[in-house]
Amino acid sequence: MLTPSEAFRKFRSKLELTQGEQDDASRRQKEIRGLMNGAFKIADDFLTGSYKRWTKTKPLKDVDIFCVFHDDERPKYRNNKHPSVVLAAAEKVLIDQYGRERVHKQRRSVTVDFPHRSDEELVMSFDVVPAFTKSSHYQIPDIATTSGWTETNPKVHEEKATAANAAFGGEWKGMVRMAKSWNRAKDKPVKPSFLFEVIALDILRPPFGGDFPYEFLAFFATAADRIDENWPDPAGLGPPVSDSMNATERATAKRALTEAHNMMREAIELSRAGQNGDALRKYRDLFGDFFPLS
Repeated sequence: MLTPSEAFRKFRSKLELTQGEQDDASRRQKEIRGLMNGAFKIADDFLTGSYKRWTKTKPLKDVDIFCVFHDDERPKYRNNKHPSVVLAAAEKVLIDQYGRERVHKQRRSVTVDFPHRSDEELVMSFDVVPAFTKSSHYQIPDIATTSGWTETNPKVHEEKATAANAAFGGEWKGMVRMAKSWNRAKDKPVKPSFLFEVIALDILRPPFGGDFPYEFLAFFATAADRIDENWPDPAGLGPPVSDSMNATERATAKRALTEAHNMMREAIELSRAGQNGDALRKYRDLFGDFFPLS
């Protein structure tokens, strides 16, 4: 039987992207980028978000494609224009290719859903993010803000995640993926999922202690205590990452995180009592079906 330490390491490995998923992501993102480049004058495009930071968990969805519009496009889509204009333009291009039932607008992007089977290593969806340059960073549409636009720099997010992972003995990204797996298994009480990364940048203090159960015991306890805080954009540009949650939602998240802490403690106590099988089942109840029992 697996020990808890072995199970967590196997769990971490199961959440990593397979070669099939990487190949499918590469193929489909090239197709989408080609469509955007054909319809608009694009100065740059690149993958970003948790996929690029290697903190994306399974199943693989909402892979971000950043499309930086050329300055020649500003009169049509940026200068004194509501963000819905550029989102609608991108939406139309993607609907023409994939159909209305598979394309829909989000707060800051346009999502393309792809059909899949549970046995396939495929990307379920992509988020296409229109962007314009501003100094050394970017502006993207954001229909939830007063100005309609949000400043961001995903490259700074990537740099911070890389630095945190190195400082934490190479285990930071794995812990973030596992925490996101818990969040998904519990119907996403913490949102957006990027908020988990922002919280982890602060509360996963190096060095890594070498014991995943105790690291998560402390992580869930501290996250529960601090979920009510204002969590700013790590790049220091956009609105707080925590602005998606109202008071009621934060209270729900606090209860879920507290319950996770309590379940971690119960599982640790089961292991101490020599009941490893029961402990592993407790961890699976907590983190979802990807957590191994053998």
